[in-house]
Amino acid sequence: MDNVAIIVDDLKPVVAFFTELGLELEGQTTVEGEWVDRIVGLDGVRCDIVMMRTPDGHSRLELSKFHTPTAIKSDPNAPVNTLGIRRIMFAVTDIDDVVARLQKQGAELVGEVVPYENMYKLCYLRGPEGIMVALAEQLGEKSIKDVFENF
Repeated sequence: MDNVAIIVDDLKPVVAFFTELGLELEGQTTVEGEWVDRIVGLDGVRCDIVMMRTPDGHSRLELSKFHTPTAIKSDPNAPVNTLGIRRIMFAVTDIDDVVARLQKQGAELVGEVVPYENMYKLCYLRGPEGIMVALAEQLGEKSIKDVFENF
């Protein structure tokens, strides 16, 4: 996988949120013209894009702000069981610290921070514009891969 795209209305708070989570700004640009229109199937596209890379260097988030055509709004408070992509999960080393830092950026816990089978502490947070992320702190040597091998 190369990247996951998130369409936003205001890039600044979203970039700050993901920077606080540990992602690094890789680059930013504005795209427009017939080539973009043809790729995305819309006419008159003008879009600012910010690319952010995860600390391990293996994944990226593409944050996009459409100036034209105007982005279509969805329910930013949609629950986790809504069809479609609902959240992106990040591995962290100190979940309580990360939650506290993200809450200072305006994030809200969706539920609680809970342990899962002495392997992980997990939680869901809703960040700017309703973007949902999950955090996972590995507690022991056993990983989620071990759980799926026993299915």
